[in-house]
Amino acid sequence: MIQPTVLAGLDDAVQHALATCDDSALNVLGYGEISVVLGVPADRPEYACKRLPVFSTRAGFDRYRQAFDGYLKALTERGIDLVESHVMTLDGGDGSVVGYCIQAVLPTESLGPNVLRAEQPAVDHPVLEGITSAIVKAVDQQVGLDAQLSNWAWADGRLTYFDVTTPMLRTQGDSWDFDVDIYLTASPWLLRGAIRRYVLPDTVKRYHNPRAILRDLCGNLIKERLEPWVPAAIQACNRHIDRPITEEEVRKDYTSDARLWEAMLRVRRADRWWQRKVRRRSYPYLLPGPIER
Repeated sequence: MIQPTVLAGLDDAVQHALATCDDSALNVLGYGEISVVLGVPADRPEYACKRLPVFSTRAGFDRYRQAFDGYLKALTERGIDLVESHVMTLDGGDGSVVGYCIQAVLPTESLGPNVLRAEQPAVDHPVLEGITSAIVKAVDQQVGLDAQLSNWAWADGRLTYFDVTTPMLRTQGDSWDFDVDIYLTASPWLLRGAIRRYVLPDTVKRYHNPRAILRDLCGNLIKERLEPWVPAAIQACNRHIDRPITEEEVRKDYTSDARLWEAMLRVRRADRWWQRKVRRRSYPYLLPGPIER
């Protein structure tokens, strides 16, 4: 596993990028909606380090860590093979905690989108069958899953899941077992209340609804420029549910989601400009450039 001094050096580079608006020293492997994955070492990455939102207190991080460990245990018990994942922390210096999820870098050709991109659409493809079966086997009101194709890898006949940094575990009610407000800090302060009230509840529900997750899986193929695979994916999904998913439904849902996330990204870019240019403060998140959806 990565050495603490190496992780500290990575975070120093992140802080420099945030302060100078120059991320050329970083090897960005990918962006999530609110996070970034960095390769270490930058020249020949062996580790993928996903930077978590900064926790304002150690207690907040400890609650997250407990949910993270519980989520990995729950997924494993439900038959999902996981990429080995570890959370490491750094002292933020003001009582805050900076967290990273550390995983081994996976071969590019093993990533779900690249596997399907190299082959012809087939409803019986083992990746489609493996993901759809995992969804209906693992997901319920307690355990959720973000099962889009880009969160899976396929190698040597084994399907593995690696997007584990949002612990979608509900053991005490309708909310996840950690303080989800940590993710709202990526949004402008004035919008957090509206997002908490109008966006977050539906988002949480969707990740615990097998049919909605299957539909998202099909829609993600559009984002990945794998549209020829959409009909096969829909057929594979419909084998597992009573109410069939339609292509019209998939495209409508994908368009709606793409507009929402693009609007939120534009707002965050505007907030970054405001913080840097008007308030003369560093912006605490690395944002992607234009995204093709």
